[in-house]
Amino acid sequence: MPYTVRRGVSDLPSKRIAIAGLGEIGRTVARKVAQGLPGLTLVAIATRDREKAQAWLDREGMTAALVSLDELPEHADLVVECAPAAILEQICRPMLRAGKQVMVLSASALLPRPDLIDLARAHGGQIIVPTGALIGFDAVSAAAEGTISSVQMVTRKPPRGLAGAPHLVENGISVEGLTSALRVFKGSARDAAAAFPANVNVVAALSLAGIGPDRTTIEIWADPDVTRNCHQIRVESDSASFSMSIENVPSENPKTGRITALSVIAALRKLTSPLQVGT
Repeated sequence: MPYTVRRGVSDLPSKRIAIAGLGEIGRTVARKVAQGLPGLTLVAIATRDREKAQAWLDREGMTAALVSLDELPEHADLVVECAPAAILEQICRPMLRAGKQVMVLSASALLPRPDLIDLARAHGGQIIVPTGALIGFDAVSAAAEGTISSVQMVTRKPPRGLAGAPHLVENGISVEGLTSALRVFKGSARDAAAAFPANVNVVAALSLAGIGPDRTTIEIWADPDVTRNCHQIRVESDSASFSMSIENVPSENPKTGRITALSVIAALRKLTSPLQVGT
């Protein structure tokens, strides 16, 4: 009787991974992929300072081609975007036109660019937004298959984690020397993404998982009494009412939690894992 040989992950062609941006998150992800994630191979890095990047690769004993953003589709099946939000389109467009995947961390920059989603749809590409600094995306995505009536989020960050945000600069709001918590923003996720493009990618991603950026609301507080990036979410839906909270340890970059890079690694591992847990 004929039988079928089932191929394991190790038998499948390796997925080629590139990283755009070599800041703290990019370096963390690069190390992990280079050390070995089943079915994944680090093949390329796109960064502004190639000389600095090459010196880092040499110190780490890693090998990867240093390429321009336009060259990424020639080298990689998936690009992890770890770069400034301002260049999101330059990273996404070449890959999506080639029908490939981009893992986007700058979710705030994705909200005003729905054409990137249209581009992915037209060419068979895919944009992946990892969970990042939040929890409970599975629950929110599941509830969105029914009817969600509200998604509310409250974020509290150490003042230095918000310093320099466009909203603060434009409105003359100082977070230096605070002795008590100061609410610096209240509004929709869409407005928050524009006002704090480097600080609240979490609410942009939450809105994409749920009821959209115009109906998802957020309060942002600069709080001198917290040492972690704290997020509280409340969801009301016809299937469940639930709340979630998380306190993220900041990385060397106070705007970003350490768990963000780990979330990317977990999402990459899931791409080729023989067991996937979660929706």
